Amino acid sequence: MKLKKRKIKFAGIFFLCWFGFLVLLVDGIIGFQALVDYFGSYALVEIMLFLLVVLPTLAVYKLVRE
Repeated sequence: MKLKKRKIKFAGIFFLCWFGFLVLLVDGIIGFQALVDYFGSYALVEIMLFLLVVLPTLAVYKLVRE
């Protein structure tokens, strides 16, 4: 898989914006401890938040046209 600069740039911009939004949402509005209490597992919440950032970023990288 050859990496393209334009695709990396758009995926990077998306990553920064999406990561910032999730940090604001989880730390500011919902609260991390509330998520841990709801789902019952610290590791599950960490993995879920990690995948919520990485998977959409990979999708943007795949979907951006060259």
